[in-house]
Amino acid sequence: MSNTVIVGTQWGDEGKGHVIDLLARQASAVVRYQGGDNAGHTVIVEGEKFVFHLVPSGILYPDKKCIVGNGVVVDPESLLGELVSLKNRGISLTNFFLSNHAHVVMPYHKKAEEIEESLRGKSRIGTTKKGIGPAYVDKMGRRGIRIADLLEKNILEEKLKFNLTFWTKFCEVNYSISSVLSQYLEYGSKLKPYITDTSLLIYELAKRGENILFEGAQGTLLDVDHGTYPYVTSSSSGAGGVCIGTGIGPGKIDRVLGVAKAYTTRVGAGPFPTESFGETGNILRERGKEYGATTGRPRRCGWFDGVILKYAVRINGLNELIITKLDVLDKLEKIRICVAYRYKNKIIYDFPADLGILTECQPIYEEMEGWRTDTSSLRIFSDLPRAARKYLQRIEEIGEISICLFSVGPQREEMISMNQIPDSLT
Repeated sequence: MSNTVIVGTQWGDEGKGHVIDLLARQASAVVRYQGGDNAGHTVIVEGEKFVFHLVPSGILYPDKKCIVGNGVVVDPESLLGELVSLKNRGISLTNFFLSNHAHVVMPYHKKAEEIEESLRGKSRIGTTKKGIGPAYVDKMGRRGIRIADLLEKNILEEKLKFNLTFWTKFCEVNYSISSVLSQYLEYGSKLKPYITDTSLLIYELAKRGENILFEGAQGTLLDVDHGTYPYVTSSSSGAGGVCIGTGIGPGKIDRVLGVAKAYTTRVGAGPFPTESFGETGNILRERGKEYGATTGRPRRCGWFDGVILKYAVRINGLNELIITKLDVLDKLEKIRICVAYRYKNKIIYDFPADLGILTECQPIYEEMEGWRTDTSSLRIFSDLPRAARKYLQRIEEIGEISICLFSVGPQREEMISMNQIPDSLT
């Protein structure tokens, strides 16, 4: 039996959807545990592209249970649109389940986030303005509306009256209670076939010894507690968020697999020590198609950061690592890996908690030879150019972690075993 967490080790967009899609073949269920529709997972199957925002990417397998846990904040309109789109493409929704305890993104959340970002001016965080942060604020403020409330008119109406009064005091929101009530009751009616106690469902699956994959959105450095605060998301995107966001005990987690790109990217504001502002950054962006699956915004790109990797290994308790998009580096003559930071007169090997220090850190690089060879058609690690093999092995050394899989393209068959797939996933 293996319950496995897939977690991003950078600032998100590491290719977790690709990994989940591959490993879901050996699982009974895929569970999303945090975030909202501000993140996107892209999966390409037989040349067909699927972009997921709330639905777990395991939905492409009709026999896998796909579960949205209580830790996710759900925009009903967005979710229903995604479900209709999948259904129209012939994807079965029979095994899709939505937590009755998940919190709901409301229209005033989006307006509030838009206003707050505007007020921040040059200090803006760079949110997607999808209302995710304010939805979590309401959750922690004990006034949030949950999915179950969409099925109870009296409860929903009571909560709406209070919340609209509350938010009107802080920002210019002007919504009719009756229109919002009517709209969200309709959403509840449409979502009712999928709503259930997902904590119990997950527990029963684990009790039977089924394999479960836990899927996070964003990445370790966007975690609200352990990321580059305040330039983070509003939930626990690291492995620690799994138990809170699904209602399963930590003793049920058997393995944590980290996902990292062969380089580093980031969306929005915040420090990024290895960011490349020149030709290299442009090459990585264009070859890697580094544009947001949700917003279309170009991602900031730079060299692989070993300091970040070591931090992610520690914070998440990673057992093994998966490297994606190795092929993006194919045309580079020289490749750099950050092995430490220089802060004033000090050399730092551990990721600094102080944002002021991190902002002033300069990367210390090791330079390696590129391989200048197309790797996209290769399917065996030993067939990689020697320089590519050395690059992966150097990442293992820096992070003190073994790589189990790496990808040379977005297709399922382009994810390759470094040695063998972990025993617990076979």
